Amino acid sequence: MMKAWFKKYQLRFHRPAGTSRGVMTTRDGWFLFVKNDSSDYTGIGEIAPLPKLSCDDRPDLESKIDEVCQDINNYKFWLGEGLQDFPSVRFGLETALLDLKNGADRVLFSSEFTTGRAGIPINGLIWMGDAKYMQEQLAQKIGQGFRCIKLKIGAIGFDKELQLIAALRKQHDAAAIEIRVDANGAFGADDAMEKLQALAKFDVHSIEQPVRQGQWPLMAELCQHSPVPVALDEELIGVNAFAKKENLLDTLQPQYIILKPSLHGGMAGCDEWIRLANQRNIGWWITSALESNVGLSAIAQYTFRKNVTIPQGLGTGQLFTNNIPSPLEIASGMLFYKPENKWEFNK
Repeated sequence: MMKAWFKKYQLRFHRPAGTSRGVMTTRDGWFLFVKNDSSDYTGIGEIAPLPKLSCDDRPDLESKIDEVCQDINNYKFWLGEGLQDFPSVRFGLETALLDLKNGADRVLFSSEFTTGRAGIPINGLIWMGDAKYMQEQLAQKIGQGFRCIKLKIGAIGFDKELQLIAALRKQHDAAAIEIRVDANGAFGADDAMEKLQALAKFDVHSIEQPVRQGQWPLMAELCQHSPVPVALDEELIGVNAFAKKENLLDTLQPQYIILKPSLHGGMAGCDEWIRLANQRNIGWWITSALESNVGLSAIAQYTFRKNVTIPQGLGTGQLFTNNIPSPLEIASGMLFYKPENKWEFNK
């Protein structure tokens, strides 16, 4: 028999993190613990919905976590239909159970990544801020060896953001630096295509969620005609049933989708999205959703198993002042797992 419990925590950003939806200074989540009566070790998972974005950022979330803990031995139900509308809880439960199964050493999937012999290519993330701050971030990421840069745009004015991209492209051509932009739905219906045409002049690899989710006729038109490939992100949130996933991809026909296990049904939910995308020749990559190193490590281990070759969005672990010390390290635009560096987790 198993028992389970949970603990709330709060991560603190080194500096306010800005997106087109607002600014974050702290990040709340829960750690989920599972333990067998017959053993001394404890599996750990992370439940971290994004405020005002995740479909399970709702008042009854903590009561749902408690319900899962009280009925933990019915975990097969919870991993199935029981948590379809609570993707962050499903991801936390998946992770905790895998950790427990594998000896609770935080290695969920043994691979060359977890033995330290291989890394995962990742993008360097440029947060919104004033032009000076964004320029500083760009210089830092290039200096650190990143060859894929992702800029969050939509906060300081498109003209200023375009100037930053133009300056970056003037110094580094597309063969040297890949540029991705994330609008978080900031473009309007009346100017989205004009802005996409402006971005296309600078060999931008892709744009995430150019307009807010739920505008399917508009998004389908952009996916069809945009000179910059479109990647869907927020559009996938809350689309949890298999048939609805098929309908979304067939209707919108994006060039890429972006998968976050905490938002899109855990690892099982992401597996469904990947299978459907591959069948339709739609590209994809995986990103974290501002989890602590517990969730980030689980996502990275899962991602490595997919034999990815393009940069993934897994560089968020350094954003917090009080993150969980872990074996994760970033070097030369790659995420590594250094097993000689131990986890330090105070249960």
